Amino acid sequence: ASIPAGSIYFGGTDAGRFIITALQKSQVQAEPFFTLSQGPLPDAMYLKYLRGMYGAKIYTPTDEDSKRTLQDYSQDFARRRSKNQLLPGEDITVGADGQIQFNGQMAVIQVKALLAKLIFDKNPDREFYIEESFPFDWLYPYLEPHGLIFKLNHQPLPGLSDKIVEQDHDYWRSLVRPMIGDWLTDDTPVEQVAAFAKKTFGKQDFSGFTGDRRFIQNAYSHRMFSKPRSSLAGLYAWRMQQATGATEKDRMVREADFAFRQAWALCPDSTETVFRYVAFLMEQKRFADALLVAETAAQMPSVQGQEGQSMRDVVVQLKQFLKAKQASSGEK
Repeated sequence: ASIPAGSIYFGGTDAGRFIITALQKSQVQAEPFFTLSQGPLPDAMYLKYLRGMYGAKIYTPTDEDSKRTLQDYSQDFARRRSKNQLLPGEDITVGADGQIQFNGQMAVIQVKALLAKLIFDKNPDREFYIEESFPFDWLYPYLEPHGLIFKLNHQPLPGLSDKIVEQDHDYWRSLVRPMIGDWLTDDTPVEQVAAFAKKTFGKQDFSGFTGDRRFIQNAYSHRMFSKPRSSLAGLYAWRMQQATGATEKDRMVREADFAFRQAWALCPDSTETVFRYVAFLMEQKRFADALLVAETAAQMPSVQGQEGQSMRDVVVQLKQFLKAKQASSGEK
């Protein structure tokens, strides 16, 4: 209901696609809006499906567009590889037949980003809304919070106004309250969030708990709501990095931290949320908080065994970093 009729909506997660599709009056007729998925954009069959369903009403990529996008990406890949500028997990090879083979997840993500931008550029008369799947770098200047998702403006925003930030802040305070209670505020320290995670999610101890036990006991719901809040925190973190003044930087730091704490409280064992929050805390030189977040996440029941290896690896790396830092500064 928050998306105007005739808009183009990019779904990202499973929930962000199937729930929206199920509740539409008609997906085929784009009533009330067009629903596209970021995930399968590089798939020729999916693009054929989009052209068959929506091609008469909006611009959807052709086979030629897809080929050109792959060629453009491979050329850019070669240029950046020669300068040692590739992203972690970004790898492709070109076979003898000229076909591009994706060997890394990040390479696939980059192609998705380019095709999404093509659709965005070719439909200037449509409003766009997006639920983040993977972060696309080109998106950030155009994004503003829109409830669970983002509005994708056609022109870059010079910044996020106080009104936009306050609306997002209030929206999520209200949304989170019935799930986990109303204890998490601007001033709630990481230690308190960690204690809540260990007690409620870890031990299933609901003494003093004012939220909804059904939410705590439904792992799918944890991730479904933690993901979009983590994505919004990512936007604030990006704005923080772009800020030129101390006041604006501090404003974005506070909002990013609040959003990350909410996202983590909603799903303490979310690898994506934990990794993004730890990276943010490390950038803020809050090393002890970063270690506490990683250690708490690694203790959650769902990430024991092989499933939690990546989380435990982060804990080890953070401890090694802190030990080296203490040694270099002469601390005991």
